[in-house]
Amino acid sequence: MQKYDEKNPLGHKKISGLLLSFAIPSIIAMLVNALYNMVDQIFIGNKFGFLGNAATNVAFPLTTISTAFALLLGHGGASKQNLELGAGNREKAEKTLGMVLILATVISLILLISEASFLAPLLKIFGATDDVYPYAYDYTKIIIFGLPFMIFSTAINNTIRADGSPTYSMFSMLFGAVLNTILDPVFLFVFDMGIEGAAIATVIGQVAGFIISVAYLPRFKHIKLTKKCLKFDFSLVRAIFVLGIASFFNQLAMASVQVVLNNSIKYYGALSEFGSDIPLACIGIMMKVNMIFMSVVIGIGQGCQPIASFNYGARQFDRVKETFKTAVKYSTVISVVFFLIFQIFPRQIMYIFGEGSDTYFMFAEKCFRIYLFASFVNGLQPVTTGFFTSIGKGVKGMFIALTRQVLFLMPLIIIFPLFWGIDGIMFAAPLADFGAFVTAMLFVKKEFKNMDLISNNESEKVK
Repeated sequence: MQKYDEKNPLGHKKISGLLLSFAIPSIIAMLVNALYNMVDQIFIGNKFGFLGNAATNVAFPLTTISTAFALLLGHGGASKQNLELGAGNREKAEKTLGMVLILATVISLILLISEASFLAPLLKIFGATDDVYPYAYDYTKIIIFGLPFMIFSTAINNTIRADGSPTYSMFSMLFGAVLNTILDPVFLFVFDMGIEGAAIATVIGQVAGFIISVAYLPRFKHIKLTKKCLKFDFSLVRAIFVLGIASFFNQLAMASVQVVLNNSIKYYGALSEFGSDIPLACIGIMMKVNMIFMSVVIGIGQGCQPIASFNYGARQFDRVKETFKTAVKYSTVISVVFFLIFQIFPRQIMYIFGEGSDTYFMFAEKCFRIYLFASFVNGLQPVTTGFFTSIGKGVKGMFIALTRQVLFLMPLIIIFPLFWGIDGIMFAAPLADFGAFVTAMLFVKKEFKNMDLISNNESEKVK
């Protein structure tokens, strides 16, 4: 095996400093993705009320599905890129970047054609009521044209961070989000363009971020993109998919849970004092706000990715473990802070998204306080998922990513309401969160023992 590049700071600089330098831009990039949707919802909610909020909730699974493919390529490509650089295989790292670009182009076009062809039935499947559907359709028919740009820029930005330029990656994402935030109120309130105006502002922001991301391609520091890199390589496709599969299925699971949740809320809401539309709007807002929290802890997990990948490839297992432990410390502090915010200030949060009746705010408070009750332990799972992906064990990462959404949450969302109605949906989430937390802890403990065993065996061979 070729010796890793000893000049690369990932192999020798202090872990806490490295993690902060990579995590902060990653967090900002993740927050940008969350804010694209939340900013729209804030302005739409203030313009159109809870029906507008419900519409963005119904449209949200399409964005989540597109993000799944973006992270499949971004996380998988970045992990493979750093693993190869850590092992001294620069040519393979360069070819990995080329495959990410090819796959992003093909997948984006396929998704756009599919979404445009089946948009109306998809919105019905995603939970749109008769009152919500017109808003959801007018908004989503435009949003889908920005999603290919989002997929491409998200995939590239992960490889840019892996190249050691997290600040540039952050800027490209932040620029588009700021532009969207400026244009949203202009299009909605100044030009009175309706809900379509918010969608157009989002697409413009996504295109701007895409342009800035693409501008980095000739400027990679540790690898060089050439025509030779753009040759299709099935083995690299497989490696990228294996390493990115955890993030991919986690996002798909989120989309699936969102669809099941929307339809359950719509059904059991109609049987309650709240009706269908109020719970649909409140759940959507809660999920968007929770995305702010999850963006921070996922960003911490992404920040440790290049450090863990490089050092695992270089067989420096002590640094790999230290990276994980430091990331968990940071994510735990963040989790506790957000838990307190969700429990103490739910009504204040809801006011940001527009006015509503007492019934509306009553259900919203129940949403935040019960559904997000276990958020103080929710920092571990995203960090663990990213950790296993970064060390080349994407299948384990995938399983951990799916435990909360598929193994625990989705079945409980279906079963609990049979006994407790709409309240059962709320109580399903914290139980799923605790189950995912315990599962992640067990997997990490076993992996640390495996690293110790590998390290001891390699030491014996040297002797």
